[in-house]
Amino acid sequence: MSKPKTKPARLIVATSDTDADMLYATKFWAPDPFIFLERNGKRTLVLSDLEIDRGRKQADADEFVMFSEIEREVQGKSKKAPPYEKVLAHFLKKRGVRSVVVPANFALGYAEELAANKIRVRATNGFFWPEREAKSEKEVGMMSQALRITERGLKRAIEILKASKPGAGKRLRWNGKTLTSEMLRAEIDSTILRAGGIPAGTIVAGGDLACDPHERGYGPLYADSLIILDVFPRDAKTGYFGDMTRTVLRGRASEGQRKLWETVKSGQSLALKRIKAGVDGMTIHKAIQEFFAKRGFPTEVRRGRHVGFFHGTGHGLGLEIHEYPRLQKVVLKDRQVVTVEPGLYYPGLGGARLEDVVLVTKTGCRILSRFPKQLEI
Repeated sequence: MSKPKTKPARLIVATSDTDADMLYATKFWAPDPFIFLERNGKRTLVLSDLEIDRGRKQADADEFVMFSEIEREVQGKSKKAPPYEKVLAHFLKKRGVRSVVVPANFALGYAEELAANKIRVRATNGFFWPEREAKSEKEVGMMSQALRITERGLKRAIEILKASKPGAGKRLRWNGKTLTSEMLRAEIDSTILRAGGIPAGTIVAGGDLACDPHERGYGPLYADSLIILDVFPRDAKTGYFGDMTRTVLRGRASEGQRKLWETVKSGQSLALKRIKAGVDGMTIHKAIQEFFAKRGFPTEVRRGRHVGFFHGTGHGLGLEIHEYPRLQKVVLKDRQVVTVEPGLYYPGLGGARLEDVVLVTKTGCRILSRFPKQLEI
């Protein structure tokens, strides 16, 4: 009889603070790289002396090994501590590991050292943990909590804009000072911190600055001008992200600004109605672009600059801010969590984007974000 095929060992060497695969596997936050090995269903963590006691209490694993013990074996009588990758290779050889599957972002230095020790290294294509794609009800709950934190930040931004008044040259004044993107962002971010979140790259972009979708925004904010607020913090406890965008205007919108904003809102509604498992995301993306063009907002290049709707309709969300899948590059599956964020950008008129987070279901989608959409404040 032939032997049953054993699953290859799975290896991650990373810091869970920034590596989603490691955090997903261990549920343990650590700022320095550590070793995760899964072999025959058993999960082993190799942790520093500094982390091992905390790891035993908090991490999801079957076995805990002290890095310093393996390091001593490699060091022997040498006065110099061995490089990390040599300790890693020794640990795997000692365990009889001949072949490992690693995430696509596995460090080349580690891979070369393992290869030199006759350990075969293969990188995964796509998710290292395929189960990360379909979100469990528990994960949906954690993402909903991240969205509540996001909404606290947005609520604070609206409060400040409401309290601000136009001054000279239509510059908004708040608390006796000119209200800037930087000031409003600091207020959003400090609110998020107090709510238990970690702010990350919050966008407060007004006027033509908002026509570059990833411009974070700077300088004075103006009355009667479109302002994009894109807030995407991480829940400090779970590591899951929230992500929401609202476009607002302090004062009175012109006919053109209102039409732009209303068109984006209708385009988003169109997408939300069409999302369900089995639908090709590209058909949704194209339907929005066509709808925008029919409303007089084509996507094209003007004077060497992209205008209209020239970014994706949405992206996967979870332990990473931009997670697989990109909405317009995939046939949607049940229990994927994606953002839906069409936008329109025309220098001179401004930019508008509205973004919500949804759970894809077999019959449609469940909207996880709750914050109201209001143009004039």
